[in-house]
Amino acid sequence: MTIPPFLITIDTEGDDLWSRPRSVTTRNAEYLARFQQLCERYGYRPTWLTNYEMISSDTFREFAADVVARGTAEIGMHLHAWDSPPISPLTSDDDRCHPFLIEYPVPVMREKIHALTGALEDAIGVKMRSHRAGRWAFDSRYAEMLIAEGYSVDCSVTPLVSWARTPGAPTGNGGTDYTRFPNEPYWLDIDDISRPGSSPLLEVPVTIVSFRSERLSRILGVVDRMPAKLAGLSEFAHRVANRLSPSAVWLRPTGRNRQRLFAVIDRVLADRSPYAEFMLHSSELMPGGSPTFPDAESIESLYRDLESLFTRIEGKFRGCTLAEFHDEIAT
Repeated sequence: MTIPPFLITIDTEGDDLWSRPRSVTTRNAEYLARFQQLCERYGYRPTWLTNYEMISSDTFREFAADVVARGTAEIGMHLHAWDSPPISPLTSDDDRCHPFLIEYPVPVMREKIHALTGALEDAIGVKMRSHRAGRWAFDSRYAEMLIAEGYSVDCSVTPLVSWARTPGAPTGNGGTDYTRFPNEPYWLDIDDISRPGSSPLLEVPVTIVSFRSERLSRILGVVDRMPAKLAGLSEFAHRVANRLSPSAVWLRPTGRNRQRLFAVIDRVLADRSPYAEFMLHSSELMPGGSPTFPDAESIESLYRDLESLFTRIEGKFRGCTLAEFHDEIAT
């Protein structure tokens, strides 16, 4: 049996964007080498999906040039619309709202994609091929623009997860609902990105699995149909269900989920899935760079979990970047 690839995708962006800073810093660029070295020790090649402020960092550019020259990682694109040039305010306070790219007018979307692609290619000296949408917001227009810029693979889809209730612009409709999207790689249908088609853009969804039984799902469905005055009961039932039997478990470390990471990997192997896709943010590799890892001890805990995960999967997966995976699928 062919050994499946372990795809490591890192949203490479400024420090603690969850706090909505007015001035974005990029100190986390100084902490990436440790993770890269860990990956190389196990034979993995991350894809660093990079946004505007990070490619503006001298420290990150030096890091990126090194890993690309040595063939130990890939640099891709990750676009945060609110602060990626050309700046075109969409709300009264984009730094607070963090509007989705798909909420901007089409010409602005196209200009932002083109500008960041050019900035990345000029800085690194290689063609950008891989992409993940900022805040997971993706649609058919966005896909068409990526194809026009020469991208060949996207990894914005989060199966089982809806971002529809996640706000961007106050006048918008929220993010993208991926609950019914495929959980395996597929060539996008440019008219309906939720289904396979014949476009040249390969979608590689993040590895997210459900451990919830059909019976529990049916019970929750009954609770959801109860009168509106019992809405609190429905919310409580979902909280309890998510704790006992989560509906969407990511291949993403939190410092408190080592056993669930193992369970996701075991499911991937049992289902003979064609890959596993891990994700993390670059700022989560720095103490205080995220709410998840607020101090040095939490970072050490993260690395203990990473060592355990990589040791557990050693020999069961192989290293591969997103662009390399695309080329394997395409041949």
